[in-house]
Amino acid sequence: MRRGGPSVLGIVLAGGEGKRLMPLTADRAKPAVTFGGTYRLVDFVLSNLVNGDILRICVLTQYKSHSLDRHITTTWRMSNLLGNYVTPVPAQQRLGPRWYLGSADAILQSLNLIYDERPEYVAVFGADHVYRMDPRQMLAQHIDSGAGVTVAGIRVPRTESSSFGVITPGSDGQTVERFLEKPTDPPGLPDDPDMVFASMGNYIFTTKSLIEALRRDAEDEASVHDMGGSILPQLTDRGEAALYDFSANHVPGETTRDQGYWRDVGTLDAYYEAHMDLIAERPAFNLYNRSWPIYTHSYQLSPARFNAGGIASESIISAGCLVRGQVTRSVLSPGVVVDPGAVVQGSVLHDNVHIGRGAVVRGAVLDKNVEVPPGATIGVNPERDAELYTVSKGGVIALGKDQLVT
Repeated sequence: MRRGGPSVLGIVLAGGEGKRLMPLTADRAKPAVTFGGTYRLVDFVLSNLVNGDILRICVLTQYKSHSLDRHITTTWRMSNLLGNYVTPVPAQQRLGPRWYLGSADAILQSLNLIYDERPEYVAVFGADHVYRMDPRQMLAQHIDSGAGVTVAGIRVPRTESSSFGVITPGSDGQTVERFLEKPTDPPGLPDDPDMVFASMGNYIFTTKSLIEALRRDAEDEASVHDMGGSILPQLTDRGEAALYDFSANHVPGETTRDQGYWRDVGTLDAYYEAHMDLIAERPAFNLYNRSWPIYTHSYQLSPARFNAGGIASESIISAGCLVRGQVTRSVLSPGVVVDPGAVVQGSVLHDNVHIGRGAVVRGAVLDKNVEVPPGATIGVNPERDAELYTVSKGGVIALGKDQLVT
């Protein structure tokens, strides 16, 4: 926080494998996956923290972290003069030769970061969600409540509860009465039995409470050492947990349509659908809000170019793209080439994808450097696609980095 305000250290949990997002995570950590043309998933949480004046941030990494580490170190350069920083922190094995056992163990093994900084509060945020949020508003409620931890919650349909940590609020609407990790049959909310509060994976701790909870958890041999599965239930049982309702959060420049937008893009279907949210005439998530910008690496590329009758509609076309075919309802990352006669519909193309002359690509996500030969098809023959490529439950076809197309 700025001078004169409470001291806050940001810790971003970015060490997960991201198995459900394969093959996009075959060569990189999930927070390093491209999103929206030019962004990485980690850019959203880092932008929210920095826009909210949390300017000292440690990103805990582990699996296949090179791409993520490089992006952070080359993009997220803060003012050394003011002592601000965003730094990747790989697994340090300070407690022995082992990887992180869970997200709580990741912080336990990184307590030196907290001891060195000595903050009053610690903001522990996830690294792979798409949203805008002003963390100062959550921090203000946390300080006023005197809670040991405040967890951000968002209303989701009760039928989706098995994908989230579920928060049962007390009668005051703020105290957390129960915290259930991915329950199959949780109680609905009193004012809407078909909805539950899902944890967004964003927590603000009073530093003393966090350290004590981590130490108790480390001594529990039955624990899974996870923030949602272990730390939150523990502090809830002790009466130290509070709920922050994300619907109360407002950022400058928001629209009535994208206020309260939050997406967990942990699966191919969710990742694809979140991209489709970007390209509508009135997008469900507006990338063009200059009052609360999402920051990322600035590519030194020429503007996108359209030749030979090339056309794009309802799409995002990044710098360096050359479109000579037809593109509709799609998101193109930098350097994509679409040759004459090619058709791209409802697809997400990552950096340097090349769609050959007369090829057809529909309902697909193509990772970096994929080359679709002239006349080839993806998304036209479902049986053939299922034999050759990854196909999600919702029918999204995904090709990994450098994957060959026949």
